Amino acid sequence: MPDKDPDNCSGLDEPARSYCEGDTGGSGGVGGGGGGGDVTDGAVTSVKELANSLIKHIKEQLAPGKTWAPEKADSGLYEPFLWLGQHLAVAIFICVVVVCALTAWQGAPRLRQMGASTGWALVAVAGMASIPGAVTLLNKAVSTAFQTAFGTDESTLFGVIEHDLKHGADAGNPLGILIIIAALAVALAFSALVFMTRQLGILAFVCMAPLVLASLARGGDTSAVRAWAGRLLGLMFAPFALLLVAPFVQFAKGSLVVDAVLLVAADALMLRMIFHGVPYIGPRVAGAARALVESRTDHPLARAVVRAGAPTVYERENLPRGPRTVDTPGRAASQDGGVLLGAYGLKPRQQPGRLTTMSAVAQTGHDAARRAQIIQARREAQAAVSPSASNPRATGARTPTPSTNGPVPPPAPASGPGTAPALRPSGPTRPNNP
Repeated sequence: MPDKDPDNCSGLDEPARSYCEGDTGGSGGVGGGGGGGDVTDGAVTSVKELANSLIKHIKEQLAPGKTWAPEKADSGLYEPFLWLGQHLAVAIFICVVVVCALTAWQGAPRLRQMGASTGWALVAVAGMASIPGAVTLLNKAVSTAFQTAFGTDESTLFGVIEHDLKHGADAGNPLGILIIIAALAVALAFSALVFMTRQLGILAFVCMAPLVLASLARGGDTSAVRAWAGRLLGLMFAPFALLLVAPFVQFAKGSLVVDAVLLVAADALMLRMIFHGVPYIGPRVAGAARALVESRTDHPLARAVVRAGAPTVYERENLPRGPRTVDTPGRAASQDGGVLLGAYGLKPRQQPGRLTTMSAVAQTGHDAARRAQIIQARREAQAAVSPSASNPRATGARTPTPSTNGPVPPPAPASGPGTAPALRPSGPTRPNNP
């Protein structure tokens, strides 16, 4: 049998590379050791490498080093928005200067307004070109911090899982390894969902940055910029929500089964990252993921995890109506659009606050059982009170005697078979004056 050429095996991954470089002639194992032990060891090694590969992909998807947003202001994707934002800022500044010139007789207040508009217009134009680079640098810093926090320290979740795969009490137990791999596969699916929504959200917010920054040229109204920056920073720092499981990692050290339980909790946190972290469409995406899981499985644990990550809510159109209500994507975008229009000096149209049709129907069906219980309890209470009210002598109550001081109403005439009964007014009667 000819010798193996190491150069031909360099393109293979483990453990295929070990089989290629080793002499397997008649031994059935790598290196000619022989026996079934080598096959078993190779299978265990392959499973552990699969688990490590899943962990690596999860960390890369939760906090990738690169974003889909442009790195420079001269990119083909960002340049149209930059051009539009700069021209808007210049147009707003010219309008402010014209208004100040037409009303120059009012003195210093108009001059101060023109000076503030000049300074903020320059800030807006300078900030438009620096947004892509700033977002790229911040994303690299967040990714590096996440990789350091969740990869190098053995006290973190993924570090403990990698340690337990090698030295844990269940390291040689095939059932424990299969459980942790299944949990990692589910976590990989949720991390892919986080990756898609987070990257698309960052791209959308970077592209709309010139439109938001152009509102500063009106005179320094930063309400729209603060709302935009808060949502963008929330998207970028969302992966650090997994730090919430860090205090419980020490309880799972040494057991792959408990590591899998913590991974399930991390899955719920990933759904929460989408539900609360992704503006406008986060609740819709998380709700779709929950509906998909509930339609595919009847397992109570899986249903509990997705319900914890994407709770049952009612979508409101405008104003809050109690707990567990979220804005519809259209309503949330309309509210932020109203903030942007207010920064430009335009008054948005206020729409009435009410639940959507589907949420109102769902709320009615959800409260039907509660209403039936309340009605039944009221009937039982009335039935318990009614015997004492109909028989006052049984309870020792005194029967009120009619007063002789006031006028006594005449008795009603007896109604015959051909006459209708007389009607009496329900209020107090008055004596007939002669």
